[in-house]
Order: sequence, then C-alpha cells, then structure tokens
Amino acid sequence: MENNKLGRVVWMDLTIPNADEVSEFYSKVVGWDIQGFDMGGYEDYCMNDSESGETVAGVCHARGVNASLPPQWLMYLGVENLDESLEAVEANGGKVLGEKRSDGKGGHYCLVQDPAGAYLMITG
Repeated sequence: MENNKLGRVVWMDLTIPNADEVSEFYSKVVGWDIQGFDMGGYEDYCMNDSESGETVAGVCHARGVNASLPPQWLMYLGVENLDESLEAVEANGGKVLGEKRSDGKGGHYCLVQDPAGAYLMITG
C-alpha cells in the first residue's frame, strides 16, 4: 500500500440483498453513474463520479463471500501490515470477523469490529 494511503479511507462499499434497486437509489440521490461489475452470474456495481468517471464506491449484492457482511456502508482503512493490525484489533478489545480476503491486486482485507461494535474493513 502506498504510504500516503496508510491510516486513510481507501475505499467504501455497501453490501445489501438488492444491489440493483439500491444502486439506482444512490444514482438518483447522489448523482453517481452506475457501472456493472461482473461477479460470475450476477453484477455488483461500481458507483462513478458523473464528471470524472472515477469509481468512488461500490454497491454489492449480499451473496457468496459477501453474504455475511452487515448491510451498512463499510469503509476500508489502509494499514501497513494487515496481520499486525489484526493482532492489534484483538489485543485492544475488537473482533476479527472472518478470514482475510484477497483484493485481486496482491493485497488483502478483513472485516473487523471495534470495541464499540462498529464495523470496518482494514486493508494492507
């Protein structure tokens, strides 16, 4: 991970049962353009800035490996060493939820819960 991304929100997505309907909601409310992303049998959605075309968020179906994700916006925070950060989560009253997942680009991420019960992804 680039040093300028450490400790910062590097991605956000929403995983819900009906990503088709909810992606349309955000397109109409926020003005994002919708681009389908093939998930092998169905599409999740990249939500793109209407002017630049930059992908700014994802709206995903709660299927497959994403079936157990909470139905809320999850932010992904960049860390230098994911394994060390996962150890720190547990050592400081948080919970590691599930296994590390590949981001498909050589990195990994994992769902965690802080001591107050809030969910987030950490990635490194």
